[in-house]
Parts: sequence; structure tokens; C-alpha cells
Amino acid sequence: MSMQHDQLIAALSEAIGSRYVLHRTEELLLYAYDGSTLDQALPQLVVLPGSTAEVAAVVRLAAAAGYPIVARGAGTGLSGGSVPSAGGMVVALTRLNRIMQIDPVERTAEVQAGVVNLDLSMQAAPYGLHFAPDPSSQRASTIGGNVATNAGGPHCLKYGVTANHVLTATVVLSDGSVVRLGSAAPDAPGYDLLGAFIGSEGTFGIATEFTVRLTPVGEEVRTLLAVYDNLDAAGRSVTAIMAAGMLPATMELMENLGVRMVEEQMHVGYPADARAVLLIEIDGLHEELVQQEEQISTLCRQHGACAVRLARDAAERAQLWAGRKSMLTACARVAPHYHIQDVVVPRSRLPEMIRRSEEIARRYELTILTVAHAGDGNAHPTFLFDLQVPGMLERAIAAGEEIFRVCRDLGGAISGEHGIGLEKRSYLAWMFTPDDLQAFQQLRAVFDPTGRMNPGKIFADNPATARTHRSASLPQNLALGNGRGNTPMGRAKL
Repeated sequence: MSMQHDQLIAALSEAIGSRYVLHRTEELLLYAYDGSTLDQALPQLVVLPGSTAEVAAVVRLAAAAGYPIVARGAGTGLSGGSVPSAGGMVVALTRLNRIMQIDPVERTAEVQAGVVNLDLSMQAAPYGLHFAPDPSSQRASTIGGNVATNAGGPHCLKYGVTANHVLTATVVLSDGSVVRLGSAAPDAPGYDLLGAFIGSEGTFGIATEFTVRLTPVGEEVRTLLAVYDNLDAAGRSVTAIMAAGMLPATMELMENLGVRMVEEQMHVGYPADARAVLLIEIDGLHEELVQQEEQISTLCRQHGACAVRLARDAAERAQLWAGRKSMLTACARVAPHYHIQDVVVPRSRLPEMIRRSEEIARRYELTILTVAHAGDGNAHPTFLFDLQVPGMLERAIAAGEEIFRVCRDLGGAISGEHGIGLEKRSYLAWMFTPDDLQAFQQLRAVFDPTGRMNPGKIFADNPATARTHRSASLPQNLALGNGRGNTPMGRAKL
């Protein structure tokens, strides 16, 4: 350990307190991976500041020492976005967990980046409000992480992704300066720098506080489960509902393996022999929901549903959603490891994408399940495997690449909500020209001219990955998922 490193630890300890500066290997290991656990790298330091001022202080110290900086929330990401691939310092924001104000008149909230997504909705509930973005990791994922990847979730079909609900962001830049992006006023003049920042995966700076929009809770909610013995029939139902001019809050598709796994573990009432199910939710005024429910049920049956069931009460509705949101947990019953994709296709091509993904999995002798936000075509094909089998990880990665190609050829995209991170940076050139990628890099440099903020993410050829403080991968005797089947199953936004 160099004297410079020792001096940095001492300076950080003075700035935020020694208990919030982690540097022992056993402490650093906890910050070496995210929810996917496939990409791993050990940071040299981890700090846990407790305010915007403390974040700015540690960023200035890291900059003076030449250390790369990686912001981290709850670690539920699935693309390696918070993995410290270039070593350096991880700035964990979990102590910034205060809901500073809820304004029920303006329907806004002032929150710190470490606030857990679901906690905000629970605090807003007495006012008849909620925070609409709802990634399936919302019980653990933080709003800062949601902003970093522009996360969506099941209800983004009607209510939009995270970007639609963030009004301002307080951001610490790479030199430690603090800026405020956006405005609570509608249609404020000037460039939309907040729009550029959301989804930048920590490469522009570290967001510490937000003003977010809160949404009224619907007067009534109805949840339907439509059951199919044919995948195309489920896809036709989704298209027909949208074509009829209705906009459900959500339409989630699960195919057979996922349905069976969840039912075996949770016993929520899913038909284990179904080829696919649609979980459809509508909300709004009682009078309009009566008509919508009848129309949606009719359309589903007309397009091949074997059965359509309405949740009888809030408890049954919660049970159906518990099954959907425990999908990834249920995977552990089948295999100890997973490789989850996050792709988008036009909604009418979703059944074709699922079938072609299943064909790819068969060729690579892999187990696959797919769950999808069917209303907007965002799908999560997920490979399940055991890393103890030689070559298994390489097969999963190769199969995933083929799925990316399929989605591109179907007119889709390689990511819908998980971000590019480390996992997909080699594939970004499939979607953008060299001039496009250069323009992206130039925009990044406006926010971070040093290339020190989350280096090596999004762009495959980022020179910042070769900095002097670059960290090697985890030592073989410490590596998670090193072929001995010991990778923990991470929480996810599936």
C-alpha cells in the first residue's frame, strides 16, 4: 500500500469519519459486483458519505489523488454499471436515505439518492400519492440507481420511465463542484441537461438529491390474469388491447418455465401448464374500469385466451404481483447462476423474439425463461446455469449476443432499462455510427473532462480504463462465481 494511499485514507477519514472509509479486503469484496455478479473487480477504497457536501469532499480528494470514482446505490444493477472495473474509489450513497419533504399540493417530493424506491411510495401513501416508477427491485433499489439507468418497471407502460418523474437533480461533478440540473417549473428555458444526465450511468457525475414528481393513486385498481396455451395468442391480445385505444397500467407476460417456477415456489395461483400468462392491470375511476375490464376480457378470449380471471380483492391482487416480482428469486430452484438480458422489440414481434431466444438456448444447451413488459416490448430472456460446468458462462454470453442480434434485426434495441454498463458496451456500435459514438463521448466530456467518473462504462474504447490506478480482477481465491458455484443470487430489476 503506497504512502499516497495511506494519506488518502487519512484525509477521507477526517472528512467523513473513519468508520465510513473502508479499505480492508473483506470490506471491499462486498462492493466488487452488482446484482448480475458476472462482472467483478475490487475497488481500492469504499466511502459512505452522509450528505452532498461530504460527497463533494470525497470526490475532490479522489480527484487530487487521481483515483477513478464509481457511484453505487443498492447494488441491484444488472449490467456491471457499479462494478469498479478501473479500481479506484466506490462512493456508496446508502447513507443519503432521507425523504426531506413531501408536498401533497405540488405533488412533489425532495429526496436523497439513497432513498429506497418503495419507501417513497409508502411515505406518500397517506396523501393519496405514490412514486410511479416501479422496477421489480423496488423493495431494495434506490432512486439514485433508478435515475442512473432510467429504470422502468411493469407500470411504465402507462406512467412512463424514471425520466418522466424527475424534475431536478443535485449533482457532484468530477472536480467536486456541485450543480443543480432541471427545474420544478414546467417547460423551463435552456438546454435539457437533466434529460442528458438521466440514464448516464454515473459517467457524468454523482447525483445526491432529487425533486421527483408524485402521482395520484387510482381510485380503483383491477388486475386480470389471462391464460394461454399459445404464445402468439398472448401477443395478439396485447396488440389488440392497445389497438382498441386502451392503455392499461401494465401488461406483463410470463412464459411457461417462469410460470411453473413461480407457482412451485410461491403458490400464487398461476396455472403451471400454461404456455404463457398475461398479468394485466387497469386503474382509474370505477365507472371506466367496469367497461375496460369487460372489453379487455373479451379481447383476450377472442384472441385465444383459455381463461381470464379477475383478482377478487387486494389480497389476491398482491399475491399475483408477488409471484411476478419474485421471478428471479424462483430461478434459484433451477440453477445457482443466471445471465439476464434486457432487450426491446416492437410489441407485435415479442412472441417471435421469445421463440427465437428459446431456439438459441436449445442450440447452446442452456435453460431459458423470459418475462416481458409486453405493452412496450421490453423483455428479459434469462439463462439459468451452473458455473461448475466448464465453458457454461462462455456459452451463456455467446447465446446472449445472438439474442441481441435477433432484437436488432427485429427493429429493437439491446437495452430497455438495465443500461449498458460493462456488459453491453461492445454492442453499442451495432446501434450507432462512429460519429454518433463520438458525439456521445464529447457530451460526456462536457460533464466530466477527466474521464474519471465511472470509467470503462458504456463505451468499449474509453481510454480512462487504462488509468494508473486500474484494479485487477478479484484474486482467484476470492472471486465470486469462480467456477465453484458460489455466486450469490442478486436482487434484480427483472
